[in-house]
Amino acid sequence: MSDTKQDVLDMLRELAELTTLDEGGAPSFRVRAYENASQAIASQATDLGRLSRKDLQKISGIGKSTADKILELVDTGRVQKLEVLREKYPRQLRTLLRIQGLGPKAVLRLRAELGVAGIEDLRRALTLKQLRGLKGFGEKSEEKLGQALTRLEEQGPLERSPLSVALPHAERVLAELRAVPGVSSAAHCGSLRRFQETVGDIDLLIAARAAGPVMEALVSLNLVERVLARGDTKTSVVTKRGIQVDVRVVVPEQLGAAMIYFTGSKSHNIKLRQRALARGWTLNEYALTDSASGKVVASESEAEIYEALGLVFVPPVLREDTGEIEAAAVRELPRPMGPLSGDFHVHTSVSGDGRSPLEEMVSAARERGYGVLTITDHAEGTLSGVDRATLLEQRARIRALQNELGGSLRLLHGVELNIGPSGELDYDLEFRRSFDWCVASVHSHFELDAAAQTARVVQAMRDPSVRMIGHLTARMIGGRPPIPLDLNEVFQVARATGTVLEVNGALPRLDCSVDVLRQAREQGVHFMLTSDAHHTRELALVEFAALNAERAWVDPSRVPNTWPAEQLSAWVMAPKASHATQV
Repeated sequence: MSDTKQDVLDMLRELAELTTLDEGGAPSFRVRAYENASQAIASQATDLGRLSRKDLQKISGIGKSTADKILELVDTGRVQKLEVLREKYPRQLRTLLRIQGLGPKAVLRLRAELGVAGIEDLRRALTLKQLRGLKGFGEKSEEKLGQALTRLEEQGPLERSPLSVALPHAERVLAELRAVPGVSSAAHCGSLRRFQETVGDIDLLIAARAAGPVMEALVSLNLVERVLARGDTKTSVVTKRGIQVDVRVVVPEQLGAAMIYFTGSKSHNIKLRQRALARGWTLNEYALTDSASGKVVASESEAEIYEALGLVFVPPVLREDTGEIEAAAVRELPRPMGPLSGDFHVHTSVSGDGRSPLEEMVSAARERGYGVLTITDHAEGTLSGVDRATLLEQRARIRALQNELGGSLRLLHGVELNIGPSGELDYDLEFRRSFDWCVASVHSHFELDAAAQTARVVQAMRDPSVRMIGHLTARMIGGRPPIPLDLNEVFQVARATGTVLEVNGALPRLDCSVDVLRQAREQGVHFMLTSDAHHTRELALVEFAALNAERAWVDPSRVPNTWPAEQLSAWVMAPKASHATQV
């Protein structure tokens, strides 16, 4: 994606967020216009920097006002309307919108009446019980907000950036720095490389003979808001998204040692240094060195450093000091997920939020080498859902397309059912059982207690049509906290009914989480890695699901879509009851 295109997308999405806050209510015509324009721009391959106002307005979803803002951004690097809204609604205030139960109107009322301008102000107001006296709140809502804030903070400090924001941000900076003459390598490190759900800042490591051009390119980027510090080999900046980016430059010969050092984790690196010391060596960000002679033992690649220390290479996602050093010493690290045979949670334009038609999704799946693809558009119980007549029409299209494809790719007709507050599902059982695959997911009623949430998920798993539970805890990283569940009961019923649990690769979800997967991996539960794709380009999100499972040390034997296509197809087509095991 070009830098200009990403600038425009960031601008439109931020305008939509800030306009919603400015208008203090439900999305208006202007907000929807920004959202529609964002979707239109995302699908454009044309260089936006070369388009005139007239050309831009030819794009469906781009009106005159939006076209003017795009041109203003391209010409000046800024949009006056956006600057005004940013000043009016600082980033700390916008953070409050991540708390469940706080909408734009409530946030503005809290600021106007209690001076709440951020998380710390809200925490103080809750402690002093000041909200209960405000119109529209009350004692009960005050209590719920306190609980929502606590659950959200349990995911990590709210000042940290979700992976879904940090990763594309890092890739965007890296794309610019890779283009600098003399750069031989550019990669992200730190918690981002270890695939943690949130990051405090972004660490980037560059290999180049000369650091000066890299630093100059960094501070000149349009997305940089201010420079915190600039040195010979390290520069720190803050982007317009409020994310700190630290860039370090090393010479190519030091790249391996630097990658290990700056990737971490701290405790993982401590154990590596201890192994080095036991051999009479030292390990730092420059090299693995013989302490007596000063000779470099290894430095250029991570693999040669691990090998010199008597270890097999440890993938970055495992470097958390959870036993990976000990396992690497005896060559017993968990197996990677490997190539996938298929995807079992994919939407098309039949869903209200889908963007790619069936034929394009099928073509993209074939390009990925899949043997099985399951189409699971939303059922009628969600805002994006469709009725049974539409799904039957889709089924006919899928069957016809299957005849054209022959045996190169097996197409399954599925559906994503909504789990109601009492565990009820869309449609009648007979119609549900007519699908090849049913995934059931929680999309609403997040406020229920643990007993009610567990009961609704368990009831869905006991339904003979349901093969998989989608995004089990319904969390949105950095936004909506996970619903409370009795996980032991969920795992027991999943095993007893033969229901698989999804590992959703959409970065805002990554659900099941690593913590949940670690608890479940020894329980005999099966998992399915999915993309939850709504566009062809999102099929690649399944790779993030694989990384999440690998972080949790899930063995591929528990993941059916890592199996050969023939074995996977046989497993899917067998009755659900045949996969059940005794509790």
